[in-house]
Amino acid sequence: MSETSRKYSVAVRALCEFTAKQGDLDLRFTPSPTAQEGIQGHAVVAERRSGGGYRTELPLEGEFGTLHVRGRADGYDPEQNLIEEVKTHRGRFDAIPDNHRHLHWAQVRVYGHLLCRQLGLDRVNLALVYFDIGSQHETVLRETRSSEELAALFADQCTRFLAWAEQELAHRTARDAALGALRFPHADFRPGQRQLAEAIFRANAGRRSLLAQAPTGIGKTVGTLFPVLKAAPREGLDKIVFLAAKTPGRRLALDAAATLMKGAGEREALPLRVLELTARDKACEHPDKACHGESCPLARGFYDRLPAARAMAVTVAGALPAPVAGEDGAMPAGPVLLDRETVRAIALAQEVCPYYLASEMVRWSDVVVGDYNYWFDGGAMLYALALANGWKTSVLADEAHNLVSRARAMYTATLDRAALRAARAVAPPALQKPLEKIGRAWLDVSKAAPLPYQVLDTIPDKLVNALQGAGSAITEHLAAFPAPLDPALQEFYFALLGFARLAESFGAHSILDVTRADARDTELCIRNVVPAPFLAPRFGFAHSTTLFSATLGPWNYFADLLGMPADTAWIDVESPFRASQLQVHVAQGISTRYQHRRQSLAPIAELMARQYHTAPGNYLAFFSSFDYLQQVAGAFAARHPDIPTWHQSRRMSEADRAAFLGRFTADGRGIGFAVLGGSFGEGVDLPGKRLIGAFVATLGLPQVNPVNEGLRERMQAMFGAGYDYTYLYPGMQKVVQAAGRVIRTENDCGTVWLIDDRFARADVLDLLPRWWDVDVTGASGSSSSSGSGRPANAAVP
Repeated sequence: MSETSRKYSVAVRALCEFTAKQGDLDLRFTPSPTAQEGIQGHAVVAERRSGGGYRTELPLEGEFGTLHVRGRADGYDPEQNLIEEVKTHRGRFDAIPDNHRHLHWAQVRVYGHLLCRQLGLDRVNLALVYFDIGSQHETVLRETRSSEELAALFADQCTRFLAWAEQELAHRTARDAALGALRFPHADFRPGQRQLAEAIFRANAGRRSLLAQAPTGIGKTVGTLFPVLKAAPREGLDKIVFLAAKTPGRRLALDAAATLMKGAGEREALPLRVLELTARDKACEHPDKACHGESCPLARGFYDRLPAARAMAVTVAGALPAPVAGEDGAMPAGPVLLDRETVRAIALAQEVCPYYLASEMVRWSDVVVGDYNYWFDGGAMLYALALANGWKTSVLADEAHNLVSRARAMYTATLDRAALRAARAVAPPALQKPLEKIGRAWLDVSKAAPLPYQVLDTIPDKLVNALQGAGSAITEHLAAFPAPLDPALQEFYFALLGFARLAESFGAHSILDVTRADARDTELCIRNVVPAPFLAPRFGFAHSTTLFSATLGPWNYFADLLGMPADTAWIDVESPFRASQLQVHVAQGISTRYQHRRQSLAPIAELMARQYHTAPGNYLAFFSSFDYLQQVAGAFAARHPDIPTWHQSRRMSEADRAAFLGRFTADGRGIGFAVLGGSFGEGVDLPGKRLIGAFVATLGLPQVNPVNEGLRERMQAMFGAGYDYTYLYPGMQKVVQAAGRVIRTENDCGTVWLIDDRFARADVLDLLPRWWDVDVTGASGSSSSSGSGRPANAAVP
């Protein structure tokens, strides 16, 4: 929806969903057609009506006050004066809920009114066409309405929406005016912060994407949000999406937004709506209940109570000062911060589901803060809404060095032979044969891959056909018998649907590997290697996308793997820190390679003790695995029992992690042992004396195993950089992240030891931050100084 010349433009579907949805929220699993099946179903219906001047996708529009209503009717037959709305479904027609039909009738009646107005008709015939994807059968509901009746219904719909639309117009006007006058919330920019902000503003002004490597400590979160907000009025942005890899990143974004929204001195509070999205399992108030009105009280009557909850949500200030009503009693546009706690409080006050209230508020928020999956996953909610509504969206992704691994996981699917056996054991007789076909096709794959681990060039057609056939059979069974599936069958059903979906788009971006657990069981995995083909449309649709992190180089690694546009810009933001703040040493005489680990224990323990006695305080020591950590910790404790130590353990609880970090006090002393790439390797802020040094006893290289070797071979074939893309770059990103825990502010000082002779290699030094002055110390004690050799800022070609 957008504002054009003080007109509020709204799609017919959006108008009806706002005004005509009623009754319960019902999320019981139903075998609904996929989007592709829906398109095909519409095409079948249109083909059956070809000839006689029948028109499809008929554009219609009309006005009501400040509303501009637009849409496309599915079909119009001028000979019958009949307008049709087509809805695809699967299974029994009488299973379609009444509140769904109520919404569908509202839509076709709006189209009927717009048609009467457009063609000057006195009356029109209306039809809802329900097309069963499985049986290809149509159920048609018809009615005839006069233009007067439809005009009255249209006026009723629009009147109920008009007050909201005018409120949204006022909010957008006030928002853009305030953003145009927005000033940076602090007295001045931090070093590097202005450079980052200017690059992001230019990227939005030029509708380009940006890769921004920016050091920790410059205020990246405020430095990225501020320029996009400044660009929003000029660029006509509808939404700003801020994506974070973890919960602490979302909190930083919300805090930054609150800082920008608060008024100070002569500056009024910024009338901005900021929303935090929380995962469904974390937002659920009744995890023991199903998502429908017969089970959950917050689903019962959800759409009947939603208007009050929605109205409350756009006026609540959350953690910010509440707006004050004017003399006429009208509530002015004010700041709205809908964090997780505020959404929950509103939802419970209005007796609606917090998760689905937040999902609804996406439509009415200016800044949405959430996890990567809301934009980049195959079923991403934010991307789907932006696409459907044509929102002009600017995307910010924090800690974006995580995006390659996260995106690979989003487009990877596995099938386990044991899960197939469990599904067959509980499947009803009608499903036994389709599942047996999968088993036979699977056996052929196993015969073609006799090794413990093997990569196949293609997915056999026989397997794909068997999976699709079983998926259709289970779907049809659910449509005919809507009772819940046995958990084992349901789990395998969802897994095969995901696998079959990725099989349809299988290509060089992914590999099919077969892992043999034993003589009987194998696992099939479509393993994504290059997420670019899946992510490129998302970068292409967004007005601008900025990926930023302290470790986002080399730029070509991320541009290649993520599928960023060819005109993506690159910036390496100057560090606010001085080389004199951080002593970086390479312990060249020690090898942490797997075959040398036993010999490395004593030298590492002595190096750590020597550093500790030279400068007592708090240190973090990072190792490649829990086993290596325990070996070094044991050797260290035996030799230096006087130095306090504490260790990261496997599967630490949130309380355990808090206790681990709690040991790092300003007056504390000791060494915390942790695993590189784990909970304490990034996103941990221990400024000042809370942390004065780090030991990194590994290059962080991923384990050499058949999976990673298959990955290396594909990276070599596609980009000519198999080792770098698979091992070196991901490993060094973890090293730099871990070392980055030491210097957090411009007043911090500390020491980092990089423990492995490979850190002295030129290609490794080249991946270290440019502001580091690295001292390479050999086993003999001689040393030399080496800058990292990183190139200056450059644009992506």
